[in-house]
Amino acid sequence: MSKKILRKKLIYIRRNNFVDQTISYVRFKKILKKYNLKKNINIGGYYPVNSEISCLDVLETLEKNNFKISLPITKKNNNMDFYEWSFQDSLRISQQGIPEPNTKKKVMPDVLIVPLVGFDRYKFRLGYGGGFYDRYISKILKFKKILTVGFAFSFQEISKIPINKFDQKLNFILTDKKIIK
Repeated sequence: MSKKILRKKLIYIRRNNFVDQTISYVRFKKILKKYNLKKNINIGGYYPVNSEISCLDVLETLEKNNFKISLPITKKNNNMDFYEWSFQDSLRISQQGIPEPNTKKKVMPDVLIVPLVGFDRYKFRLGYGGGFYDRYISKILKFKKILTVGFAFSFQEISKIPINKFDQKLNFILTDKKIIK
């Protein structure tokens, strides 16, 4: 099955099975502890749209525990960068309809929470097809190590994601039911 057809199918399934649910902060914290990640690091998240599982509760708890958080701003040619953000700050809506920070303080997250359309047990993800996250992860890895954690509903798992040379494998995938290491 092509990525395009698979993406359509998985988005349809997610929309029809969506429940307003978030990932457990306790499970996310286990990953941070495993890597001995302390406060004052930056966690890049996303603002959920299109029936994505929410990471906002995790980000809010991280901010309350003195972690710095950031959100992406999309740019030309399917690129994006992350910018410092706080729950006290306002957001603006991008041309794609995604809430983005108003701030202009660019950061390179130490941990990146990644939304996805589908995933497999090998920790590959299927996104919306623009390659934003694959490009960003590839770019940031040239400067520093980064921990990547996909957030998903368990029903988004499929047996095998079709991949190409540009697809970036994630370090973990957290679902509403399990951690894939």
